[in-house]
Amino acid sequence: MTMKTRLLWSSLLLTLVSLGAQAALPASVGGQSVTSLAPLVEAASPAVVNIQVTQLRRDRFGRTGEFGGAGSGVIVDADDGYILTNHHVVADADGIEVTLSDGRTLDAEIVGSDERTDIAVLKVEPENLTEMPIGDSARVRVGDFVIAIGNPYGLDNTVTSGIVSALGRTGINRGGVESFIQTDASINPGNSGGALVNMDGELIGINSMIFSRSGGNVGIGFSVPTEIASTIMRQILDFGEVRRGLLGVNIETLSSEDAETLKIDVGGGALVTRVSPQSAAEMAGLEAGDIIVGVNEKTVKSGPELINTIGLLRSGDVVTVRYLRDNKEFLVTAKLGRVEDQLLSGANIHPGLTGVSFAPASATSEDGVVVTAIEEDSRAGQRGLRVGDVITAANRIPVRDLSDLQSVAEGNRILFLLVKRGERSLFLRIG
Repeated sequence: MTMKTRLLWSSLLLTLVSLGAQAALPASVGGQSVTSLAPLVEAASPAVVNIQVTQLRRDRFGRTGEFGGAGSGVIVDADDGYILTNHHVVADADGIEVTLSDGRTLDAEIVGSDERTDIAVLKVEPENLTEMPIGDSARVRVGDFVIAIGNPYGLDNTVTSGIVSALGRTGINRGGVESFIQTDASINPGNSGGALVNMDGELIGINSMIFSRSGGNVGIGFSVPTEIASTIMRQILDFGEVRRGLLGVNIETLSSEDAETLKIDVGGGALVTRVSPQSAAEMAGLEAGDIIVGVNEKTVKSGPELINTIGLLRSGDVVTVRYLRDNKEFLVTAKLGRVEDQLLSGANIHPGLTGVSFAPASATSEDGVVVTAIEEDSRAGQRGLRVGDVITAANRIPVRDLSDLQSVAEGNRILFLLVKRGERSLFLRIG
């Protein structure tokens, strides 16, 4: 290889590395030639705020101390002072302070918060605020240019750029309603609750988390799409809470291999493995073995799609469910129940579970009882039980739902719980 050839190859490799490290600017936006994102940033940045959270905690000696946390938020309603952020940014906050881009500091209160979607709504005094218009995340495409605005590591109004890397990511927020936008725009600690913005200056996602082994950005960030965030915000503003609908089925994704084995000619769907007694599904006539392929006008190709679709509907909504049974298609209507109506306090199950709240197995896609809340000083918490854990067995007896757990706990002073946490299984002694 000649020296000239080596230089040409070196130049090409450097160019490719440079392009791979950071997405290039689009040639034009709205028919106008683009040489800088500054006009877009100048219009969008005033709507992004810095959030400072304080928590009062008591140590083992009974002394109370103040602890702080930080994140970001987006003003979406300047007239009423509403701000979107992440649930995990403001969870358990005793005080919340919002700093605007012009340096003003305002006290904020939580209007409502939803752990399953990681979305919270805050309110501040609506005085000379700038809001960001909410875009349609359903129209976002892989490859679209985006910018992320937030306060990573306390660096106010930091702007990074990139592209949409993937859509509909699931399996990230365990037990949650999720369909994340993945982006390579740099997102770091402190960006949580900040804005993912399209080239029209519209909010298309609330930056929520990153995938990283080191804690820093590696080019894989996830945002809650506005399709989800807006739905949750609307329920919070209408009811002061999220009244999530419940169909009452346990499901698995029907793979192509499953379909071939069952001799079913379908490209995907949610295979019903169990129907909860007296649920909306049972009243509609659904049975184990049915394959749900659609809800209302939306096609369902997987278990997570069904969870997301039902999880964003309100309790009391009447939906049409399209399903297959014996290779024949049927259409039924079902009036959704309410997940929160079936929450149960651990104190009613076993003394060792006092301070723990559970949801029925049908709130997720798997068998078991889901831990939805837990007090820090509870016995179960001290034994290692955590929010999001799924109890699949007690004293070596399989647990499919709350009634199973109650049956095992009755008359037993000690409970040995088999707990599923992510990809791990734990064996906890509760007594």
